[in-house]
Amino acid sequence: MLNYREPYAPTHYLIPGRDGQKYSAGSIRAFLKKECTRAGILKAVTPHTLRHRYATHMMDHGVALRHIQELLDHAKPETTMIYTHGSQRDLLDVANPLDVTLSRISKNANEHQKVLISRRKL
Repeated sequence: MLNYREPYAPTHYLIPGRDGQKYSAGSIRAFLKKECTRAGILKAVTPHTLRHRYATHMMDHGVALRHIQELLDHAKPETTMIYTHGSQRDLLDVANPLDVTLSRISKNANEHQKVLISRRKL
C-alpha cells in the first residue's frame, strides 16, 4: 500500500464511507458478514479470509510469488508463503522422475532400451 499511497498521495477513496472518509474496520466486517448471510455462505468470512484467498487464487493462476508479495505489501517472501499455503498448483505440476521413466519404458515396450537410473545402466 505504501508503494501507492506515498507517490500518489490520494485525497479521495474509491468507495468512500460517511462524509467521504474511509470505512472503519468494524463496518467492513459488519458489511461482509451481512452480505455472506444474504448469499447463504455459512462459513465465517473475514477481510483476512478474502486477502488469503486472493493470494491463493493468484498463485493458482501462475502469478509469481514475488509479485504477490509486492501486491500484499510484505517485506519477506516467507510471509506471503503463509498466505498461499492452500495453493495446489505447484504440487500438481511436479513430475515424479520414476513415473516419467516408467512412462517412457511403457511407450517403447517393443524396443529394447537401456534405462539410466542412478548413473547405472540396466
